[in-house]
Amino acid sequence: MKIEIDANSGFCFGVEKAVEIAEKALNNKADLFSLGQIVHNDEEVHRLAELGLKSIGREEFNNIRGCNILIRAHGEPPETYAKAEANGNTIIDATCPIVKKLQYRIKKIWETNREEEAQIVIYGKPGHAEVIGLLGQTNNEGIIITGKEDLHKIDFTKPVFLFAQTTMSLERYARISEYIKEKIVANGYTDIDARFRMFNTICRQVSNREPYLKEFAAKHDIIIFVGGRESSNGKMLFTICKNVNPESYFVSSPQEIKESWFSKNSTVGICGATSTPRWLIKNTYCRVLEIDSILI
Repeated sequence: MKIEIDANSGFCFGVEKAVEIAEKALNNKADLFSLGQIVHNDEEVHRLAELGLKSIGREEFNNIRGCNILIRAHGEPPETYAKAEANGNTIIDATCPIVKKLQYRIKKIWETNREEEAQIVIYGKPGHAEVIGLLGQTNNEGIIITGKEDLHKIDFTKPVFLFAQTTMSLERYARISEYIKEKIVANGYTDIDARFRMFNTICRQVSNREPYLKEFAAKHDIIIFVGGRESSNGKMLFTICKNVNPESYFVSSPQEIKESWFSKNSTVGICGATSTPRWLIKNTYCRVLEIDSILI
C-alpha cells in the first residue's frame, strides 16, 4: 500500500497551547484539575491523566477549594472565574487566544448595543463548552442557532449581530448569514447593513482545513480519519472526507482499524481533527503498516 499522513492534521494552535500549559504545571508537581476534558480525545486525556491531570465536572468544581483549576482551550463564562475566586482556587487559564478574542468582541458588542435591544446570535452547537463560554458574555441573553430551523428564535424587527463558534463550517455559516438577510428583507427592511452585521469568527486554521481535506480525501482510495467521538470539529471534518470519498473510516484509536478495509494496492490517507494529537496519528500510521505487511 501507499500510505500518506496529512501534514496539516493534529492539534490546532489553541489545543496545543493548552496541553503545553497543562504539562508545564504538572512538571512543576502541581495538583491540577481540568474543568471538563482538556481535549475531546480520550487517548490524549488518558495520557495526561497518567501525568496527574484530573478532569472534573461542574458539580465537583463548585465544591472544590484551594486548588489549581485549568480552564481549557474552549474557554469559560465569567461566572466560572468568579466561582473559582470565591472558593479560593487558582485559575490556570489555557483559553485559546482566538476564543478569548471572540469572547471579548461578543461582550463589547452586547454591552454597547443593549439600549437598541440588539440581539447577539451565535451559530454553534448548544451545550458545547465554547458556546457556553460565549453565551456567558451576554449574561446568557444571546440566541444560539444551529441551522435554518432555528431562525424563529430571532426577532427580525431588531438589530442582529451574528457570531460563530470557532470550529463551525465556514460554508454553512455563510448560508446562515444569507438566510438571516432574507428574513430581514421579508420583514420589510431594505437597510440590511444598518440592521445586521456578521463577524467572521471561525478559526482560519479550521476553515482552511475544509478545502484541503476535500482534495486529500479525493486523491486516496481509503481515508482513515482519527478523532475523538465527542469532537465537534472531528465530526465536521470527517463528514467532509466522507462526502468526497465514501471509503472514509472514523477511528478513535489504531485498534479500531480493520484489515478488511484494505487491499494490497490501496492508497491510504490518514488525517485527523484539530483535537487529535500527532502521536496518535503516527500510531495509526504504524497500525496500517502492520496490516500492509500481512496483506497478500
